[in-house]
Amino acid sequence: MRKNSVVVAVVAAGAFAALSAVPAQAAEYSSALKVRGVQYDAPGRDSNSCSTGNTKQEYLTVKNYSKTATVNLKGYVVKDATGNRFTFTKSHKLEPGDYVKLRGGKGTDSDAGNVVYRNNCNFMWNNDKDTIYLYKPSGSRADVHSYTKRADDRDGNGYIAFHG
Repeated sequence: MRKNSVVVAVVAAGAFAALSAVPAQAAEYSSALKVRGVQYDAPGRDSNSCSTGNTKQEYLTVKNYSKTATVNLKGYVVKDATGNRFTFTKSHKLEPGDYVKLRGGKGTDSDAGNVVYRNNCNFMWNNDKDTIYLYKPSGSRADVHSYTKRADDRDGNGYIAFHG
């Protein structure tokens, strides 16, 4: 009997160690929509001028990973670590496997082009590190990812992929 107690204790300790080793942001949320990746550092010299800047080159890709459900982005919120936020105010339906690029700068939203513009020429994502939050219209968290340039952008191109 004592032998079985020791085995159970060792197995339980191993399971606890395995669970505690998983980073908090690796937790999967019950949402079909996830952040696929972020172009956090727009190519070229950063300029947030609406007419000549490169904020349109900074974008976040949100993808519908559901195999069957169409998801409407209306009411979803994207935020960064300091509280900069964007709310999808218009109906934009993502079919299963479809995605949208949320771009900085000003432009015309397009379902056909899979693009929504923030209509703000200031950069949203920090070039050194940041945290990306995606919230459902209900306010519950759909996805979250933190990044640092040094640890997560090995090739230095300013793009980080989170979900395939």
